[in-house]
Amino acid sequence: MTPERFAMGMTFEQYLEYIGTPENLERESGWWLGPQRMDFSDILRQYHARLRLSDEQIDAIRWLAAQPNGPRKVLAISEEWSSDCRRDVPMVAHLAAAGGLELRIFTRDGKKLGRDPRANPDESPNADIVNEFLNEKNGQTFQSVPVVVFYTQDLECLYRYTEIPAICHRRRITDAMRVPKPGETKDEAWARFMREWRAFQIELPFMRLWGCAAIDEMLSALHERLVVGSLA
Repeated sequence: MTPERFAMGMTFEQYLEYIGTPENLERESGWWLGPQRMDFSDILRQYHARLRLSDEQIDAIRWLAAQPNGPRKVLAISEEWSSDCRRDVPMVAHLAAAGGLELRIFTRDGKKLGRDPRANPDESPNADIVNEFLNEKNGQTFQSVPVVVFYTQDLECLYRYTEIPAICHRRRITDAMRVPKPGETKDEAWARFMREWRAFQIELPFMRLWGCAAIDEMLSALHERLVVGSLA
């Protein structure tokens, strides 16, 4: 990572503006939402406005940022159709603001969704960054989002967070929610699941709980990195 490449990313406000642009809405969406993108900019603004860091989280990021070679810059790879990104990226924006860190956000995909083990440079304008921080599981690689990378002022990588906090077992929960109830057709079960999943994200406290857990995980890892010199 070079200063010039880092500076090419968007600030959080620029990212919110970009989400609602025709350029973004013409790109392919992902997961359960279908191929057509929705404009999530207002939802992210509202979510960001509702969120608050705890006093302990604010104290922690300020302590970390004050250390020699502590975190000074944050890079995030995000796609707003992902509920994980909608949950974590606004929290990271608060964290960066509290610690005086410079945040830059990069999209993962080009026109098409990144489904392959690696990003294609001919399709994704940020393939170089995406491929540097691929999610590796059982010998395979995935273009998981969000990715959050903390750097020193000189852009030494301190820590990378990927996709979900350890406490979040989202797949088990969504799989259970998708099981048809007695008398439901497959289509009825899907429609009910989508209603319940939307309510889960907006009305219930658990998405916010996971967002706080993600921040706690980042802060704890950064503390270990600075005190021990490495991560296990």
